[in-house]
Amino acid sequence: MWRETLLHEKQAELNNSSTRAHRDPMDPIAKYISQKISKTRWRPISAALLQQPEVFAAGSWDNENNRVSIWSVGDHGASNTDGEFDEEPQLLCDSLHDGDVMDLQFLDQERLVSASSSGAVTIFKLQPDCQALSLAHVWDRAHGYSCDPAPCTAVVCRSPELVSVGEDGRVVLYKADQTEVVRVIEHADSSTIHAVTFLRTTEVLTVNSIGQLKMWDFRQQSDSPAQILSLTGDRVPLHCVDKHPNQQHIVATGGQDGMLCIWDVRQGNTPFSLIEAHSAEMWEVHFHPSNPNHLFTCSEDGSLLHWETTSGSDMSTLLQRGWNSRVVSHSAVPLAGEDDSVVSAWLAGDSSRNRLEATHMLPSQTLSVNSLDVLEQCLVCGTDGEAVYVHRQLPV
Repeated sequence: MWRETLLHEKQAELNNSSTRAHRDPMDPIAKYISQKISKTRWRPISAALLQQPEVFAAGSWDNENNRVSIWSVGDHGASNTDGEFDEEPQLLCDSLHDGDVMDLQFLDQERLVSASSSGAVTIFKLQPDCQALSLAHVWDRAHGYSCDPAPCTAVVCRSPELVSVGEDGRVVLYKADQTEVVRVIEHADSSTIHAVTFLRTTEVLTVNSIGQLKMWDFRQQSDSPAQILSLTGDRVPLHCVDKHPNQQHIVATGGQDGMLCIWDVRQGNTPFSLIEAHSAEMWEVHFHPSNPNHLFTCSEDGSLLHWETTSGSDMSTLLQRGWNSRVVSHSAVPLAGEDDSVVSAWLAGDSSRNRLEATHMLPSQTLSVNSLDVLEQCLVCGTDGEAVYVHRQLPV
């Protein structure tokens, strides 16, 4: 009963917040959509056009009938009673999804890939006008055991290739225009693989349930990882991973203990920095794709955090914006032959020059924030409170 009461209260709050006049542009736009949201992803935008993203995909979980849905934000041609444009996300189309949506990734502007708790990997075709979503191809038993299916936990795309990982410890490589699987690393892991990201064209990095990062090079015939990194001490499960968009040796992970870990895969096999970010499981971490001094995390504790590495000269400006200092990173020494000026701020945490700042992005804590995605000045996240939140003017 408490959950239903909370959801009704949240719906009333969202309805009120989405229709109030003179919205603060820094406030998120909220939409109650009557489904627990497991994943949210922006549709890619054309690099040639100076525009903000307007279309995003959402996937549901733990519902009687799960769905993949396509939404639009922005000016829909209709204004509210105060003459302001209604920015509330509008449903464009959706499709039933077999099993929980474990992950969603856009392959390109017209194709969307999902990972399912049924073990399937599915490519959906999105019409150019975004008014219809159809099934393009399904790999039904991409992940499974000898007799039973196993959840496909994550996918990553770099068109035309895509890679999936699962609870069965498999790493599977596909090409979107081929019906047959390209390669399977059958026993990549003896534990559940929770997330995967491309490092380079032929290399991916996975994280697992015993605190390990494993690097896989598809040019190698061997089914052994090219490199293994791990957390020291307790083997805390890692749930998410993202690569710095410009410097592929820098990786961020988050796990069951809510810690944000920054890694330099060139040096050592342990994290460069450990940051107390959340009080419960961290579900996703994302560098901003074009301004990677900004990073975003979300958690089971109901929070969405925006992290920024800052120089001392930026500190007063950030404090005026209401940011709170959470941690000072460890200091780093540039590699031999490497100019200090090109060392990423994430690896140059001398307290006299650089600090790591964090701020809460949601007006109040909600149920678990399961997913986030960021593109240009826009961020979208989905929650177990059956709501999505959209920021259209990030301070990046």
